[in-house]
Amino acid sequence: MASLSELLPTGAIRLGLPASDWRGAVRAAGELLAATGCGTDEYTAEMIRNVEENGPYIVVAPGFAFAHARPSPAVLRTGMAWVRLAEPVAFGHESNDPVTLVVALAARDPGAHTAAMAALARLLGDPEAEAALRAANGPEELRGVLERYERATDGGAPSRGDGPAPASAADSPSASGAESGADAPVASAADVPAASAAAPHGGGPRQDAGQEGAQGAADGPAVHKILTVCGNGVGTSLFLKNTLEQVLARWGWEGHVTVEATDTISAKGKAAEAVAVLTSREIARTLGDVGVPVRVVADFTSVKEVDAVLRDTYDV
Repeated sequence: MASLSELLPTGAIRLGLPASDWRGAVRAAGELLAATGCGTDEYTAEMIRNVEENGPYIVVAPGFAFAHARPSPAVLRTGMAWVRLAEPVAFGHESNDPVTLVVALAARDPGAHTAAMAALARLLGDPEAEAALRAANGPEELRGVLERYERATDGGAPSRGDGPAPASAADSPSASGAESGADAPVASAADVPAASAAAPHGGGPRQDAGQEGAQGAADGPAVHKILTVCGNGVGTSLFLKNTLEQVLARWGWEGHVTVEATDTISAKGKAAEAVAVLTSREIARTLGDVGVPVRVVADFTSVKEVDAVLRDTYDV
């Protein structure tokens, strides 16, 4: 699978670009995809329609929007574009606005870019890497940060170490420098409660009224499944999947809980196999009652917030 730096050439990076509103910001990123041979004008229109139809769920972290649409003939090849705006714009997201960074994805298929998405999610959740990206003065310098980060992490966890994530979102701003208000504790190998360090099937997930599907999963298979859901299943759900997998690894639960990224339509059919769904507020409204708990996450790159959601799901 292609790496982040391979999917993001220097010609697809623009810093200090003006945009009058969120449509202009997405359009600017789409124009870069077209200029580098990844997408067409129709794909840019599809990215804009995605937000119009599903809401601003693509704003996955404070100040950061991940623009994308489904794979289609409008995608010529898989690639990405990076736009740092001259002035922030509002997408209508209740907690992550305003946006100063728009990264766009054109995907030929659902799988070729998964490694790049995981790298980008880790990068934007790492305060040192984020600060270096914010300080980059040009496309070459920014791309150099990406390449150094990828070499340092080598596809694994960020180089900052294995300790707890920052104690507050102010210590780990998004690539825009905006702050998050999450204040839940962070799990690490040192501070996971003894009751939660065991396999999750011992206690099962916290049960909401009428959640027979989750109860059945808790009482049955030793390996649980959690779905991360977005509108198309190829973009923002992968951010959330990666962050959740980081938390599961810290808890020592990676062998007991699997995570599947999927879209809203597929999620309704797959929910019966899962113990919970993690998604944005906008997508949660679209899903409605799927028979298992649906947990809302505001910052898809925040280990701290996802840790708190997982604790609530399993009541630990």
